[in-house]
Formats: sequence, C-alpha cells, structure tokens
Amino acid sequence: MSALCQNKKTCLKFCTGISVYFSFVLIALHGMPGAQGVWPMPQKMSQTSEIYPLHVHRFIFQYANDSAAQPGCSVLDEAFRRYFALIFPGYSDGKAPWDSFALVVNVQSGECNGYPDENSKENYYLLVSDGQGILKAETVWGALRGLETFSQLVQQDDDEIYYINKTEIVDFPRFLFRGILLDTSRHFLPVPAIMETLDAMAYNKFNVFHWHIVDDPSFPYQSYSFPDLSDKGAYHRFTHVYTQTDVQKVIEYARLRGIRVLPEFDSPGHTLSWGNGQPDLLTPCYKGDVPSGTFGPVNPILNSTYEFMARLLKEVSVVFPDSYIHLGGDEVSFTCWKSNPQIRAFMQQMGFGGDFSKLEAFYIENIVNITTALNKTSVLWQDVFDNREKIPNNTVLLVWRGTPPKYYSEMSRMTKAGYRVLLTAPWYLNHISYGQDWRAAYSVKPLNFTGTEEQKKLMIGGEVCMWGEYVDATNLMARLWPRASAAAERLWSDEEQTSSLSKAYDRLTDFRCRLVRRGIRAEPVYVGYCKHEYKGL
Repeated sequence: MSALCQNKKTCLKFCTGISVYFSFVLIALHGMPGAQGVWPMPQKMSQTSEIYPLHVHRFIFQYANDSAAQPGCSVLDEAFRRYFALIFPGYSDGKAPWDSFALVVNVQSGECNGYPDENSKENYYLLVSDGQGILKAETVWGALRGLETFSQLVQQDDDEIYYINKTEIVDFPRFLFRGILLDTSRHFLPVPAIMETLDAMAYNKFNVFHWHIVDDPSFPYQSYSFPDLSDKGAYHRFTHVYTQTDVQKVIEYARLRGIRVLPEFDSPGHTLSWGNGQPDLLTPCYKGDVPSGTFGPVNPILNSTYEFMARLLKEVSVVFPDSYIHLGGDEVSFTCWKSNPQIRAFMQQMGFGGDFSKLEAFYIENIVNITTALNKTSVLWQDVFDNREKIPNNTVLLVWRGTPPKYYSEMSRMTKAGYRVLLTAPWYLNHISYGQDWRAAYSVKPLNFTGTEEQKKLMIGGEVCMWGEYVDATNLMARLWPRASAAAERLWSDEEQTSSLSKAYDRLTDFRCRLVRRGIRAEPVYVGYCKHEYKGL
C-alpha cells in the first residue's frame, strides 16, 4: 500500500487489490522536470524525477477487468478519445496498431448513462510507478477528473518526446459546487462558444454550467409550450435562439465532461423580453392615473401569472435534468408596482401596507412552491434572503453583493439560518482591470466567515460570473481564462497548499500555455511566451 493511501482512509479501497498488469514498458531516467502546471493542484501529490516515455502508437486507455464501467460506457469511451488527442496533439485516433501501453481505469460505480448531480463523487486515485499506471475512482465523474490530471502530467522534452514522471495522487474537490455563469441574453452566444467554454471548464475541473439563458434584453430560449417567447423576445427568431435540439446538445456535451447544467429563468425582475411574447405577464406602469405605455416586473397579483409560470417551469424541469432550477429574485424595482393602482389595491387587501418587499415575497414564495411540487431545488440570489422572504430550508442562496466584510457577514447570517450558500461576489470576472487581477480571485478565502463548523458545511461552493454587457463570442474566452482558473483552484484545492501567489504564478503561466495549445484563447498572465503559441488565427 502506498504512503499516500496510508494517510487517507477513504482511499484504501483505491489502493488495494491491484492485480492488473500494465503494458507500460518503462525506461527509467532521471533529472527530467515534473508537471509543474497541474491545475488545480491535487490534494496530495508525490512526484519524482524518474520518467517513463510514452509513444503515440504504443499507448491506450483500457478498462480494468473488474471495473463497473466497461467498453460501451459513453462517458469514458468518449473521454478516452478526447484525452488521447489532448495528450498527443495532432492525433485524433486512440487505436494503437501494435502492442500498446495502457492506463487502466477502474470505476466502482458505472453511471455511464446518467447525469452528474449535486452528490456526485469526484474523488480519484492515480498512480504511475514501476512500469504500472492506474486510475481508480468511485464514479465515472471522478474518473473524468483523474483523466484530466493524467493528461496534464504528460510532458514533452526539447526533442518532442512525450514522457510522464513517476507520480502518485490522491485527489478530491474541496467544494462540491464549482460553477461558471454565462449570460446569453445581453449578447447571444452561439452553441460552439458555449461548448468551447465547457471544454475549458473540464480542463479546470469546474462542474456546473450556470446558464443565465434569458433576461431583459432578449429571450433566446425556444420554448415548446410558449413559442412566442422567443419568436417575439429573441434578438432574431431564427438566428439568435436556442432550439430544443441546441439545448439538448449543450446538456449532453456537458454531461460527457461531468458538468451539470443549471438553468436560470430570473423573475419577477429582469423579464422585459418575456412581455413581448406573453401578454399581461408584466405590470403596466402608470403616470398619474393613466398607463405610461411602459412595463415593469412580472405582475404578481394575477392568477394567470402563476398558471403561466407553472407551465413554463414544468417544461424547464423536463428539458433540464438537473435537480436545481435557478429562479433569480434579484434587483426587483418597486417603482412600477408603486405606480399601478391595481397593485396598490391588492397590497391593501393583503395587509401589506406600503411594504413592497412583502409583495415580492408573495410572488417568490408562490414560484418556489411550484418548483418544490416539481421535485426541484430552488436556487435564488441573495436579495430574497435580504428581503426576509419565506423560503424552504433546502433553498440554495447565491451571495453576489459587496466587499469581503459584507459578503462574509451575509454568509454568516444565511448559514446560521440553515441555508446552503454559494459564493460569487468576488468572482464577477466581467469586471476587468489593468494588471494581474487573477491574484484577487485567487486570494479569496471562501470559509473566512464567522460561524460554527456546521455553518461552514453549508458553504457548498461558488461560481465565476461572466455577465454579457460587454462580452460576446469574440472576447468570451480571453475574458474568462486564465482568470477563472484562479477561482477553479480556490474551489478545488487545499487552501493552505495554494496560499502562495508567487508559486501559483509559475504554475498558472504553465497551465495557461497548456490551454493555449489546446485551442483556448486564454489571455497572458504576464510578459513571456508559450513554446506552442496559439495557432487558431
């Protein structure tokens, strides 16, 4: 048994009973550098200068005889093809024409046709030693994370010879939820741009794609229940919409990379584009005693509003398999509601007085009840908690406002009330500044709020937000990467081991070059060059 496994009880089952013979016929050499750019940093990693050359024609991925996943497993079959091409750039066929070297993958639970979820296990054990290499994981999702790490361990020397160092790794994520938000309403992002983002997310071990799919400017989601929403609410009804086929393509592409797709249909605010295709949904604003011709948030006093939302959310719950649905709830302006005489009369009837946050709470509580009936978990922005709205204890809240003292205080209050929390406030990467602003994203300490150990357990992760006011497919990747990589390591890796900015700089610079070689237009960390510069121009 290895030393790493002796120190980690949970990995004992990964380190014993290994009887598979590996066809790595290894040539032991010394003095070659290890893989400095493994990102995010594994929890435990031991590496020596002993190396084993790899040859493109003598390398295969292989299932262990006793693995629960076997050939025909869609997740791993596709991953083997994908990672072969990533390990050996320029080759796309993983079949070897003669005796082959193998990385043998052993998975305890198949799940090959399922979707990753909030409880998916992503831990893995990776060993390359004494002519042997093995990757063991509880699930296919953990195997995917291990394959990504293995791909980053493979290096090339000055003679372009591929090699891998003797290595042992025990790894698992620090937080279960590690997300990226893309805004496809303010600027439409073509499906290939979303898929490229999913690729980069997998390279960084992100596991949730938060799809902020609609908002005030446009409604690009093509609903089969309400086709007028996109016909009249998208920038263009044919060229700037996501068809049901598009959505399924994104979900499947994400699934094969172990990434959940979390849809957001934000309401009652941020819904101006909805009104184009759904009459009477939005609140008519008044100027004095007459309608002004403008509209505000969703009208919360009409039964038709909730009938519409129930049908739409039922569709969303079927189309998107994840157990979470993001309902929004942020930045609701009360100005239009205050101007509307029917709204004011309803307020008096309900005993709300002049407190319009109670009207917002009335709406949100009704919408959350709809998702609860659909057996979905509601995700909401922090505004809902701040307005003291009654929501179920299993609701997940995103903290997005303020400086560190403010968001730490918010997290303390939320977790004390028993809610699960996601942190996003320090990772609004659509905000840019001159210089190495990745350092600020890297220096975040997600658990630095006041609270008990039980409260800290309710902090389940965080996400990077890329809002679309100034971002479209032309600058998305450079704006995201490698800055989002800083958040990726903070959410995956041990905080004490990754506290040095200077050490992170060297590793991130190396990793950024790996992203560039893989076709990701990641911006430079600072002055320098990559051995393999971007060739997509």
